[in-house]
Amino acid sequence: MAKFIEPKVDEYTIATIRGELNQLTHPVAIAATYQSETGLIEIIFSNQTRFCFPAHLGQGLAGATAEDLADIEITPSGTGLHWEALDVDLYIPALLEGTFGSRQWMTALAKKGGAAKSAAKTQSSRQNGKKGGRPRKATLKASS
Repeated sequence: MAKFIEPKVDEYTIATIRGELNQLTHPVAIAATYQSETGLIEIIFSNQTRFCFPAHLGQGLAGATAEDLADIEITPSGTGLHWEALDVDLYIPALLEGTFGSRQWMTALAKKGGAAKSAAKTQSSRQNGKKGGRPRKATLKASS
């Protein structure tokens, strides 16, 4: 009777193969630049698509110099961006989903957006005030 000998493959080799397969089957970042004229970070993917976001939205990037923002490294997996001088790392799949940092960072961004003042927002508030304010949420009564 023949005896089956299981080949020994270390975890590093398995992870390397998975990473290579992922890069062949999914778009990964191949370049990233900071556009100082527009304040945008642009990511170019292996399938030639591009994604841009305002640098100030990224956690740890607001207030950074153009020189620091321009020094972007792409992680070996092609799924992350790193700024050495700023000690900032951003995960590209999260950026594509509109998540530019931690939950706390995103909450702070939302508060800033909600506090923004504009002529349209002022006019809308005044019109709502004339109607008695913001409409109350309807409550459903349980039928007996």
